[in-house]
Formats: sequence, structure tokens, C-alpha cells
Amino acid sequence: MEYFENNPRPASLDSHIALARAFIDQHAEQNRRVALVTSGGTTVPLENQTVRFIDNFSAGTRGATSAEYFLESGYAVIFLHRQFSLLPYARHYSHSTNCFLDYMAFSSSGGVVIDTEYQHQMGDVLAKYKKAKHDNTLLLLPFTTVNEYLWHLRDLAMLMQPLGPNSLFYLAAAVSDFFVPADRMVEHKIQSSEEFHSQQPNGNSGEPPAAHMEGKRLIIDLDPVPKFLKLLVDKWAPHSMIISFKLETDPSMLAEKSRYALKKYSHHLVIGNLLNTRKWEVLFVSAGGGEKWLRVPANRRTKSVSGSRPEDAGKDSEPAVEIESWIVPEIEKLHTQMIENGDPRELALFR
Repeated sequence: MEYFENNPRPASLDSHIALARAFIDQHAEQNRRVALVTSGGTTVPLENQTVRFIDNFSAGTRGATSAEYFLESGYAVIFLHRQFSLLPYARHYSHSTNCFLDYMAFSSSGGVVIDTEYQHQMGDVLAKYKKAKHDNTLLLLPFTTVNEYLWHLRDLAMLMQPLGPNSLFYLAAAVSDFFVPADRMVEHKIQSSEEFHSQQPNGNSGEPPAAHMEGKRLIIDLDPVPKFLKLLVDKWAPHSMIISFKLETDPSMLAEKSRYALKKYSHHLVIGNLLNTRKWEVLFVSAGGGEKWLRVPANRRTKSVSGSRPEDAGKDSEPAVEIESWIVPEIEKLHTQMIENGDPRELALFR
């Protein structure tokens, strides 16, 4: 793929691949399924020494939450996530409505303890986290830029090939559609003052830098990010189960766009969701031609990121439901069906 010849290999990649190789070898030997969960948004730097960048909307809620439910379902999880986005287990205490210090208190002796109100909830989360650590079933690998993301995805996919159908890709990251190629990126901070424009060097391609000033205007000329999903399906992970997400704002387009993506890339499942309702309803569109909505009833919807605190409970004492706790078991069934049938493109959705 020409992209990888023209854009630099991330400095962190070799160390991350070494960690992933040991992780995958362990779980291959134990015949455990491995899910690569991608999470959070990617950035598009406008300069090599980055001051300005374009970001993609995502806090990583879907990915971090889903990773926990994959672990509960017996998968080992490689969590490829945007640096500083939400993490499995830590997400319960790192969202914006509450500082983690709110869960702490001073004991009578002056020591720091977990506030009595939250001990049970935090104990449950801690036990799950400790189990994942003990069993080495969770590997955290960070990225920041879209370039780092693409390099990691490709190399991890090829590393997972020996797992065969026991591998699964859950592509929940919000990946940038456009980027600045390496040979069109300026080295230093783009100067906003007109007096310094002439000191701004051009890109290495001989063309004007992709991001540059013209008068008082900042001009940004972006290239499309290569469509990697078809390569993932056909070359990088041909025997894996591959799930992508489709986010839309127009309800009338969601099913059509999800079907189109599935037909274009020939993977297994598209999970469609709408911006304003994504936390409580999703549309499954499968390679077998089936479609199925998952909808959390209004009285069981979570009111925060974690869904673990008392105020997250639904009305009438109904326990709150994170929709990912329904999504992942459905995927596990489909993954089992794929492995048992040996026909990776014909999956029937469960009713």
C-alpha cells in the first residue's frame, strides 16, 4: 500500500508490536479468542512539530465500555486507543461529571479510604480489573494521530493472522477521513502574522504546504485517508471477524449507508448508530442480509458514562443498562456461528 511507503513509521510501533506478539502468543496457546478493539478519535497534525491539529469527535466511551464486556465474555482484548481517552475500568471514575477524588474520604485515623457510599461499586470494578491484570487478558496500546493508528492497525492485524477465526476486529475508533501527507507538512508552527509568512518553508513535495497562510486566511488542503477496511478484509486479516461502525445524523440514511458499507468492503457486520441516540440504540446489519435493532428501554438508560453509580439507575428501580452489554453478547454469538459454520460472510442475526 503506497500510504506506508510515503508516511513515517511511528517511533512507538516496534515496542508496541513486541508487547502484542507476546500477548497474542499466550492466548493462541490457550486457544482463547482475541478481540482488537479500537477506540477514540484520531488527530491530523498540520505541522511536524505539532502545535495545531484537526481532531475527531470521540471520548472513547463505546470502545472502553465494549472492551469490558468482551473481557467478561472470555476474550483477550488488545485495546488500541487514543491516548488520554477513556480506558476500560478506569472509565467509571474518569468522566467529566465527577472527579475520581469525589469517591474518596478520610478515615478516622487520617488515612485515605474509599467513601462508604461507593465501596461496593468500586470493589466490583476493581475485582474485574485485577482479574484482567492477573490473567493478562488486557493489553493497552495508545495512539494519537491517524498515521499512528493506521500503522498499528496494519501491523497488529498481520500479527494476529495465526489466530485465524479466533480473532475479531471491533473498529469503534473515530478515524479521520482526511489527512496531511508527510511530504506536504511544514516542519514548524504555522505563522499567523503576515510579517513572518515568507519564512514558512514549503512542503517537501515542491507543492505549497497542505496548511499555509494566504493573507490573513489559513488554507488547509487535505488528502483523503486511504480506505483501509477493504485491505483489512482481503489481506491483513482475511480469516478474522471484522465489525465496523457507521455514525450518521440523518435517520433516513442510516440503514442504507450501513448496507452500502457492508457491500463495499465485504466484511461481517456494520453497527449503525445515530449521533443523538447512540447510547441506547444501534442497528445491526449483517453479511447474511439481516438487520436488527437493539434498543434500551427509556427507563433503563444510563445517565452517565459508567452506569455504575446509584444515580444511574433507571426509574422504578429497574437497573440501568449499557447498550454495549447487549451488543457484545450478540457479537459473541455471531462469532461462534462464523467459527462453527466455516462460512465467514453468511451470518444470520439472532432474534
